[in-house]
Amino acid sequence: MLRNNKKILLSLMTICGTVFIVGQLVYAMNQEPGSTEDPLVTLSFVEQKINEVKVYVDEKIRTTPSTGGDSLEVVNLKAGEKLIAGQGTEIILRSGAAVAIDSPGGGLSNVTAGVDIRMGEKIPMNNLLIIPRADGRGAEAQTATVFMVRGTYRIE
Repeated sequence: MLRNNKKILLSLMTICGTVFIVGQLVYAMNQEPGSTEDPLVTLSFVEQKINEVKVYVDEKIRTTPSTGGDSLEVVNLKAGEKLIAGQGTEIILRSGAAVAIDSPGGGLSNVTAGVDIRMGEKIPMNNLLIIPRADGRGAEAQTATVFMVRGTYRIE
């Protein structure tokens, strides 16, 4: 009798397990990819969100009230010109192409990406760079460029 109960219990467990698995498969097959039940992220979605963040940041920069030395100054460079920045100066490349000028003490601190940009490396657009020391660090324009700068600098 006990042996029959074990067989019945094992059979019931097998049937329940099969029903559960089939139910999950049917449920998964009926979900539309990209729905809230089955989220799917595409490259175009990610690019759209990145552009929305850029627009938001640009709007915040444009509308943030600032006074005197706290404001960001637009600086235009021609190809071949160098922007040499002072200690604590912040720079953001807005258009064009430029490369980093570093010093024996290190490179430019890219606080957006969390990396150090070394001599000759391309400066990414819309990244906040901080110059840690007044030791000749800055940027060299490869094309006509537009920088936003907060702090001291000179053009060579």
